[in-house]
Amino acid sequence: MEQSELGVFEAIHTARALRRLKPDPVPEPLITRVLDAAIRAGSAGNSQNWVFMVVREESLRRGLGDIYRKSSKIAEAMYAARGRPAHLTETQFARLMNNGAHLWEHMGEAPVILIPCLRRPVVPPAGSLPEQMRDRHEPELVYAARIRGASIYPAVQNIILACRALGLGTTITTNHIRCESDVRALLKIPDDLDTFAMMPIGWPIDAFGPLSRRPLSEVACADLWGKSWPG
Repeated sequence: MEQSELGVFEAIHTARALRRLKPDPVPEPLITRVLDAAIRAGSAGNSQNWVFMVVREESLRRGLGDIYRKSSKIAEAMYAARGRPAHLTETQFARLMNNGAHLWEHMGEAPVILIPCLRRPVVPPAGSLPEQMRDRHEPELVYAARIRGASIYPAVQNIILACRALGLGTTITTNHIRCESDVRALLKIPDDLDTFAMMPIGWPIDAFGPLSRRPLSEVACADLWGKSWPG
């Protein structure tokens, strides 16, 4: 299943969110390669404060599936209240919701569930700062919270691309964060570690394929807001 010659742009353009997975086990060396790709991502200040929880034990996967199902009921209500995004047709939106609903019911059946985590940032106390900088302490707390994802989501993207290169299906979902205390209790995750995604990994039932996206002219600006990128 490995595709060692898969080009990076081909991987980017074909790494669909694959939510329907076979129950067949994934060899440990492949998961090791995926994890090794994850830790090659950038990390703010080279802190490398990440931890990757690899869940394969059946009872734990089933437990995560139950938590994910509960949290996804909340997500379902939010999606329904928000309504269809303007760039999707009714058919595309229905397909999106149906695919999501499948994962809501079958997360616990994935042979591997990967949970990328990150330790909480350490912001020095105001008293340790030079006097002229102490009024920046509160804004710095806001800043640290705002940019946390920059030290874990690049690793998540590397996981997606590594899975694609190895012929494995995966997707990123964050529904479980609505019930994160349950995840902590199940996996004995310490209080200073937060989860940022739940990623089922396995051999896909559906095919990889081209991704449908809004055109660049709608989402990219040239120099100033409102001036569309010409490409």
